[in-house]
Amino acid sequence: MTFKLPDFDLDAFVRSTLAEDMGQGGDVTSAATIPADALFEGEMASRDAISLAGLPIAEAFFRALDPDVEIERLAGDGDRVAKGGVLMRLRGKARAMLTAERSALNTVQHLSGVATLTSAYVDAIAGTGATLLDTRKTIPGLRVLEKYAVRMGGGTNHRMRLDDAAMIKDNHVAVAGGIGEAVRRAVVAGISRIMVEVDRIDQIEPALAAGATHLMLDNMDPPTLRGAVTLIGGRVPTEATGGVRLDTIKEIARTGVTYISVGRLTQSAPAADIGLDFRAL
Repeated sequence: MTFKLPDFDLDAFVRSTLAEDMGQGGDVTSAATIPADALFEGEMASRDAISLAGLPIAEAFFRALDPDVEIERLAGDGDRVAKGGVLMRLRGKARAMLTAERSALNTVQHLSGVATLTSAYVDAIAGTGATLLDTRKTIPGLRVLEKYAVRMGGGTNHRMRLDDAAMIKDNHVAVAGGIGEAVRRAVVAGISRIMVEVDRIDQIEPALAAGATHLMLDNMDPPTLRGAVTLIGGRVPTEATGGVRLDTIKEIARTGVTYISVGRLTQSAPAADIGLDFRAL
């Protein structure tokens, strides 16, 4: 199965990642110690319970160095895999497997870590009606993959890029001279989606009157959030932002907000513990 994502070139990603790892001389250790015709079989497995993301990309690393490698994929992206679950089995050239191993594991460990953390947040708000969003707090160059991993964990993507929507925050407001004026300028510019961050109740009506289409309720405690949601009364979607943690998200979700955005999904997710063991044939 071909792995495709909008605005993501898998072949280019694999080439550049392998080039970064191999340098000018390639895998000198494997070349020195492993015969050119040696064969390995390997098994990639999770050492913890995880939500899986990035397995087709890991596969692409092995195929790039050994087009004839035999791969049996035993799990799919988006699956919740139990501790000890086998993700894939491989059989092919030993040197190629060893050279591709780190790049393949780094990718699937990182993306599965994002997906697993996302799943924990999604589970915490199940049944509340709120939707979990990510943010643009991503590693430069990896945004498409990290946001893909969020989706594999059950979350929903916020803006992918700066041109997806206007997002008016405190610095924009300060320069524009007020929240209403900042929104008005976005309306005049012809922007259809205008998200506005408010951190006080008295900013809500001016933002709505000027044409805001989405309100981000920043760093408000649950009672304040509840009051803000009541005041807005469904006129636009609402989003709780700022300092949301796993132990606080359920109470926030119960305030009636439409969305909750969490930067740490991509900014602070620990890598999943996934191993790859080889055996000579």
